[in-house]
Amino acid sequence: MNKKRVVITGMGVVSPNGVGLQSFTEAIKSGTSGIETIAELKTLNFSCTIGGQPHVSEEKKNEYFTPLQLRNFNSNGILFGVIAGMDALRDAKINTEGDAPNWDLGIIFGTGTSSVDKFRESIYKVDDGNVRRLGSTTVMQIMVSGVTSYLTGMTGAANRVITNSSACATGTEAIILGYEHIAAGNAKMMLCGSTSDSGPYIWAGFDALKVTTYKHNESPTEASRPMSEHASGFVPGSGAGALVLESLESALERNATIYAEVLGGAINSGGQRGQGSMTAPNNEAVQACVKNALKNAGISSSEIDAINGHLTATTKDPVEIANWCAALERKGSDFPFINSLKSMVGHCLAASGSIESVAAVLQLHHGFIFPNLNVAPIHPEILTMIPAACIPKKALYQPIKTIVKASFGFGDVNACVIFRKKI
Repeated sequence: MNKKRVVITGMGVVSPNGVGLQSFTEAIKSGTSGIETIAELKTLNFSCTIGGQPHVSEEKKNEYFTPLQLRNFNSNGILFGVIAGMDALRDAKINTEGDAPNWDLGIIFGTGTSSVDKFRESIYKVDDGNVRRLGSTTVMQIMVSGVTSYLTGMTGAANRVITNSSACATGTEAIILGYEHIAAGNAKMMLCGSTSDSGPYIWAGFDALKVTTYKHNESPTEASRPMSEHASGFVPGSGAGALVLESLESALERNATIYAEVLGGAINSGGQRGQGSMTAPNNEAVQACVKNALKNAGISSSEIDAINGHLTATTKDPVEIANWCAALERKGSDFPFINSLKSMVGHCLAASGSIESVAAVLQLHHGFIFPNLNVAPIHPEILTMIPAACIPKKALYQPIKTIVKASFGFGDVNACVIFRKKI
């Protein structure tokens, strides 16, 4: 079957270092960090007392929600997702007004959990015997599909509407699922992305697992150190990213802005076998995911100009570089440029793949490679595989044609997508 070509015609982002596409673009070009001290984490005796969380004003909230919707509203994950999603649709100039369902528009928007703060609030009310004071919006906020439900009501999307959840691979997976749905001819447009709540009730489990850093609490902007010898764990983050995927035919008919083409992708699992576990990826599966993405995209590894890696600033960073070398069969000076947005925003968990995919596409569209913050000194094991020149410490302004983005999640799940500069 001949696949329809799929392009990206709109994007939206809510990130610790920038809310909105313009602000975010300027931040990643300049290497602006969004990581800061969070007083509440100190009060609660967290080991890691820093994090990345977007700042959304009350005025901004009122641009997207009615006063009725905001009554008893306590879900920053849904808030972030709605802002990113609606911004992406507006950027694509897709009309969401009117009373009729939009059969051509679908949504695949993922999350890890939904509205933990609202759930906690509800538990206390129930325990106090105040069940009648929960309010009429509790269910729609705490159900995992809350974010897609809000977006559906705001857009009239009536094609496939799904909330996916695959830990840190969620956002990248959503893009691939949306791509496949359009490529098969089942929709003209898909709003794809992911979101993650912020705050102690989301981040506490990772603090308990001791996978977050505690060594840089006094210097938050220097704390997230992917690929560095001094990497000591990830910094928790949050936010949302969204991309409008559209058939090339539809985009050309609308004379839409085309940011990039989605060439293809792959999703798999390592089955928690071999080196794989609940918290660590199976290297064989990671390499297979990248290879299958290349095969699905119909390109060779030599065509990859840049990699936007998963790279969380843990002991697994050198392992990830080794997997890239093996999957692409490229190493040394032949290796592409590679960067990690987590050096600026931390690890945004379920939102990481979508926010980082927005960053990947922006690099293609504007012709630059954003810098890796705090990477010096580069981990010596990484330098045995690739040269320092492949890991830019300052923004490089040069055209790139093809970029690959991969995400690896708890549960040993992987997703890899390939973007190409607009035609």
